[in-house]
Amino acid sequence: MYQNLKFSIVLSLFLFSYSQIATGQSSLPTGQEVRYNPISTAVPFLTITPDSRHGAMGDVGAATSPDANSQYLNPSKYAFTESKFGFSLSYTPWLRQLVNDINLAYMAGYYRLNNNEVIASSLRFFSMGDITLTGQDQTVIGTVSPSEFAFDFSYSRKLSDKFSGGVALRYIRSDLSGGIGAETYTAGNAFATDVSFYYINKWGGTGATKSIAAGINISNIGSKISYDEGSNKEFLPANMRLGTTFTSEIDDYNLFSVSLDVNKLLVPTPSTRTQTTDGGIIVLPDNSSNKSLVSSIFGSFSDAPGGFKEELQEFTISTGAEYWYNKQFALRAGYFYEAQNKGNRKFFTAGVGVKMNIAAIDFSYVIPVQRNNPLANTIRFTLLFDVDSFTKKKEPVKE
Repeated sequence: MYQNLKFSIVLSLFLFSYSQIATGQSSLPTGQEVRYNPISTAVPFLTITPDSRHGAMGDVGAATSPDANSQYLNPSKYAFTESKFGFSLSYTPWLRQLVNDINLAYMAGYYRLNNNEVIASSLRFFSMGDITLTGQDQTVIGTVSPSEFAFDFSYSRKLSDKFSGGVALRYIRSDLSGGIGAETYTAGNAFATDVSFYYINKWGGTGATKSIAAGINISNIGSKISYDEGSNKEFLPANMRLGTTFTSEIDDYNLFSVSLDVNKLLVPTPSTRTQTTDGGIIVLPDNSSNKSLVSSIFGSFSDAPGGFKEELQEFTISTGAEYWYNKQFALRAGYFYEAQNKGNRKFFTAGVGVKMNIAAIDFSYVIPVQRNNPLANTIRFTLLFDVDSFTKKKEPVKE
C-alpha cells in the first residue's frame, strides 16, 4: 500500500510539473558526458504563470506595467499603480492534453495606503484531480484528490520617483496523499519570502511618451518541504527573475511595448554526471538535498556537472510584445525558451484583452513548438478590476 502511495506521489510530482522529456545530450571532453538533467523541486505549481496577460507574452513580467497580478511576477511594481485598489481572478485548465481535471485558480488584489505604499495579497490553488490508488494485488485502496495552495502578503514602497522595492511573505501547503497513509505520509508545509525591485524612467510629451523599465524578483526563498516528517526534504522552487520592458506611446490611441525576461532556479543541479574510466561508467552521487538554503542559492550558479556551458543552459528566456488601441483593446504575443536537456519547453503564446471602464477580460493560448506536447491547447482566463479612485492631493483654493 505504502509503496504504491509513494509511487503515486512521485508520479504526481512528475506529471504536474511542466517539464517534458528530452532526448538530447551534450558532450564533455575526457570521456565525460552530461545527459538530460533538469532541475526538479517540490511544489512546481509555484512556477506556473497564473494570469492571462503575462501568459500571452511568453511568461514575461518582471518589468511590465503594473496591474492587479503583479504579486506573482514582481510585487514592487504595485508602488507605481495609479488606482486606489484592484483585484483579479484567473483560471487555467492545466495539461489538458494528458488529463481533464487539473486546474490552477488564482486570486490577487492590492490596496494603496498612500502615495508611496501599497499592500497586496494573493492565493494560488492547484487541484490535481482524482487519483485512484490500488494495492499490489490490484485492489482499490481509495481515491484521493491531491491539491496544493500558496497564500502570500506583500508590501511595496516607492524609494524615489523612479525606483521601488517590495517584500512578500508566503505560506505553502502541499497535500499529495489526501489523508491515505497518514501514518507515513503527511501534507507538506513551508514558508517563503520574495524580495523585488522595480525601476522605470519616462520621457517625452503627452501622446508621445516613452519609457524603459527594469525589474528583479527573487522569489520562494524559504524552508524545505517534507512529506514524511523525516529527513527527506525537498527544495522550494527558489527563482531569480530579471527583466526589462520598453514602451512607446505612439499617439493618443496606440501604445506598444516589448519585454524580455531571464529566469534562473536558485536550487542545486542534480549531480548526474557519468564518467567513463577504463571502460566502465561511474555515476556520481547526488548530495544536493543535504545543502543548506544559503549554500544552495549561491552554489546554484556553479554546481552544474557540465560546467559553465550547462550553467548557461539553466537560464530560461521569455520575450513578449503588447499592443493597446485606445487603452481598450490589447493584442499580445510571446515566446518561451528552455534548453533541451533542462526540460525542453519551447512554445509560442498569444492572447487578447478587452478593458471596459474598471473591468478587463484577458485570454491567452499556448502554441508548442513540438508535437504531442502536454502544454498544447493550454488556455488562461483572467478577469481584472482596477478601481481608479485614488484621490490625489488637491491644490489649495486661491481666494
